[in-house]
Formats: sequence, structure tokens, C-alpha cells
Amino acid sequence: MADSTDAQATEITQASVEAPALTDSSGLPHHNFFSRLYTGTGAFEVVGRRRLWYGISGVIVAIAIVSIVLRGFTFGIDFKGGTTVSLPRGDATVAAVSDVFRKTLGVDPDAVVVVGSGSAATIQIRSEPLDNTQTSKLRDALFDAFQPKGNDGKPSKQAISDSAVSETWGGQITDKALIALAVFVALVSLYITVRYERYMAISALTTMCFDLAVTAGIYSLVGFEVTPATIIGWLTILGFSLYDTVIVFDKVEENTHGFQHTARRTFAEQANLAINQTFMRSINTSLISVLPVLALMVVAVWLLGVGTLKDLALVQLVGILVGTYSSIFFATPLLVTLRERTELVRTHTRRVLK
Repeated sequence: MADSTDAQATEITQASVEAPALTDSSGLPHHNFFSRLYTGTGAFEVVGRRRLWYGISGVIVAIAIVSIVLRGFTFGIDFKGGTTVSLPRGDATVAAVSDVFRKTLGVDPDAVVVVGSGSAATIQIRSEPLDNTQTSKLRDALFDAFQPKGNDGKPSKQAISDSAVSETWGGQITDKALIALAVFVALVSLYITVRYERYMAISALTTMCFDLAVTAGIYSLVGFEVTPATIIGWLTILGFSLYDTVIVFDKVEENTHGFQHTARRTFAEQANLAINQTFMRSINTSLISVLPVLALMVVAVWLLGVGTLKDLALVQLVGILVGTYSSIFFATPLLVTLRERTELVRTHTRRVLK
């Protein structure tokens, strides 16, 4: 009986030795690049190339700041005040409407855009504040030039509408928007400071500022109009970016818990592993978020012609892309750089690399 037991033990030992280790990536089809990317087992070296990402991020921020300083923003009527005049599109064109405005008032409009599509399409004129006389004169000129039709299908001056926002009201809107943004940033900063250790909090807040600066810079550079919906969108995408960053940081916190007691990986390697483990989740979350935003833009621009929806969707689209980049390629590398300045991490790194 003893001889039989020894023989079985010997066979099991030999089988264990001959069986390939699951951690050995050589020759195993599930350890190719795409499998490692999907399973999060280290397809990308992000932290090790953080100088590259710092350089790219620095260039992006520099361009954004220069654009904000030199070009400024294109503020909507709700912020700076002004007059909006709308009429059914009919046979009118943007160029023709702009020409009528110029000949009637002697100045160029701020913007002339087509809103909506098909029979519901309208042409919207945005300009500096106009007084009642100027507005009436412009309405008469537009009616004479294009004969817009009312609901009964007959030409009617009532088909031309106008609205005005005073500079005082615009200033109040601006102040409230800035207050809302400041309160949001303050509350988020408080939460992150309480929830995470110091270096994670610094990295998360720096990443949030990066996202805000880059998104604002893109708006300035491209000339997108800044409206109250844009401010709401900024608050939304800052929340999205922080959510993505928190997901990665939670994994970093899990991977590096008690790291000083092991010599398997350095802190940087554990952090890089955390990025890879959450990489597909970040990408999938971003894709799932982008799809309804794109749908919202299609509905807003081509079907309904609702400018507010377009503004909200546009800033969310830009913010999601910027936030996804920063949560992967900026937040965690910055955290590693800060932590590697501490004696604990430096000592542990030397011990692992010996």
C-alpha cells in the first residue's frame, strides 16, 4: 500500500513539473497582445514612459493656455448680451441674410446660422444689442427680402421673431456660472482630500485642472460658442473625468497595499499594472458614454435644431475624450512621480531592483 501511494505521488509530481505554468506567456495563445490588453496583464507600459506623456500633456496645455490668452472665448448671447432674430428658412441663405443685415444696419452680424432641417428649419441671426428702432428696421428688411410665411402659409411679419438679453443679465449669468463652477471644484476637492492619501489627492486635483484647461482651450482654439449649457457640460465632464480617475486610483490602492513588504514589483510596476487592469474598462466606459452623446448631437443639430442640446453634447464629447486620456496617461504617472520622491518608495524600489 505504501509503495502504491509513493508511486501515485511521484506521478503527480512529474505531471506538475511537465505542465506549463499559466504565468509563462511564451507559446500560450491567450497571452498575445490583445489578450493581455483585454485581461489587463501588462500590454501597455504607461508609467515607464511617463516622460513622453508629460511632454505630450505639456504641449497640449501650453497650446490651450496660449489660445485662451490670445484668442479668448466666443461667448453666447446669454453671457455678453445681445439680440437674436429668427425667421423661417424658406429660400433664404446664410449669405443673403448676412447681406441684408449688413446693408440695413451697416455692421456685420456676430453669427448667422441655420437651425433645424427640412420645413422646420430657421435662420438665426445673432448680433450686438439692438434697440427697438434697429430691430424693427431689420425685421422690415428681412420681410421685404424673403417674404417668410406664417403658419397659414401666407407671408407674415409675425414669422420673424426676436429676443434680447441685456448686458446686465448676461453679467449675472456669468457670475452665477463661475460660482457654480467654483463650488463644484471646492466640494470635489474636499471629497478627494478626505477620501485619498495626500499624493493621490494632489494627482486627482491636478488632473481635474488639466481636463478643465484643455477643454476650455479647445473651445477657444476652435471657436466653439460658450453658453450656459457649456458650463453645465463642463461640470458634467469634470465629474466623468474624476470618476474614471477614481476607478484607476482604487485599483492602484489595491495593488500597492502593503507593497513595502514584498519584493515582487516596484511601486511603479504595480501602478502600471493597475492602469492595464482598468484600461479596457476606461475605454468601454468612454465608448458607451460617447455613443449617446453623438446621438444627442445628431438629434439636436439635424432633427430638432435645438442649440442648447448641441452645446451640451459638444462639450460632453470633448470632455469625455480629454478625461479618458488624462485618467490613463496623466493621473497615475503623476502619482508615481510624487510617490517616488518619498523615502519609503525609493528604498523599496532599490530592494526590488537589486
